[in-house]
Amino acid sequence: MGNQVVIIVGTFILLITGLLLGYVLSQLVLGFLTFNLLTLFGTFSLILIFATLYYVLFWQLRREQSQVVTEERLEQANEQIADSHLKNKLIAKLAGDVAAAERLIEQAKQNYPGMPENWYCERVLDDLERDQR
Repeated sequence: MGNQVVIIVGTFILLITGLLLGYVLSQLVLGFLTFNLLTLFGTFSLILIFATLYYVLFWQLRREQSQVVTEERLEQANEQIADSHLKNKLIAKLAGDVAAAERLIEQAKQNYPGMPENWYCERVLDDLERDQR
């Protein structure tokens, strides 16, 4: 929420600064303002404010996007770790028989299509524990 407020306020200030800059430049070009040290510094400060706000806004937007991408990658990594942990647990239950583990997972996928990968490993592990009892 805080980032959105920064973006909205920054965009509003950027819009106002752009309008002021456009007005001052148009008045200079049309000759209604005399070109002196004051108008030079005023125009330069408006350009500086405009450029700084523009940079900050896009930096903020890029930062938000990179945070979203980082969070998605973290979630994927956590899922992969959970999947590999469950697969290792299953392989250990089958005394290291990787082919049997893959075969049981594929069979579960055929019996219950459309489930997440770790669900199949959990299902096979539960079935093995139930069969052992």
